[in-house]
Amino acid sequence: MTTMPTTAPSRPERNGRLSADDWGQAALDLIAEQGVAAVAVEPLARRLGVTKGSFYWHFPSRDALLVAALERWEKVEQEEVFGQLEAIADPSERLRALFNLVAHEYKSHVIYSELLKALDHPAVQPVIGRVSDRRMEYLTASFRQAGLGRTDAQHRARLAYAAYIGFLQLNLQLHQARLQHDEFDAYVEHVMATLIPSS
Repeated sequence: MTTMPTTAPSRPERNGRLSADDWGQAALDLIAEQGVAAVAVEPLARRLGVTKGSFYWHFPSRDALLVAALERWEKVEQEEVFGQLEAIADPSERLRALFNLVAHEYKSHVIYSELLKALDHPAVQPVIGRVSDRRMEYLTASFRQAGLGRTDAQHRARLAYAAYIGFLQLNLQLHQARLQHDEFDAYVEHVMATLIPSS
């Protein structure tokens, strides 16, 4: 969502055998760059500078790697995004922190956008379903804590999530011109002022 450029993924520092997490992160990097269909053992082995044998030490198949990579993405999001917000007591301030955090987390958006394009894949659909349900539940609970009634909080959560996905579509799939830094910050402020109830 931001104007920051993507950079080539760095190779993990290896002090011996690669871990399953190294393979999972490399798969996520490849999804961000080329989509789910690009995840394959040989290109990942080349990227990591190892033979395919290292892969089969950890995973029985390419699909097993994809499942592990997606679960890693899901877990990191839950711990790093939602985990950072737990210490903020004021619900409106927590929502502002969430919107700001999400607005500037570029790589996660690219991965999410690529996963939305691959919803017909049996490994992708359940992860996207869980992530979307968790995001909606969190937004709804936060809007309720900020003073909205149950129905209004559900509507506001749906609107916020739709705005997020729509912005991804405009920028990453329809390739509309990206907002400059100041314009993007002003847009995020406008979204927050529109959607977050005043304390």
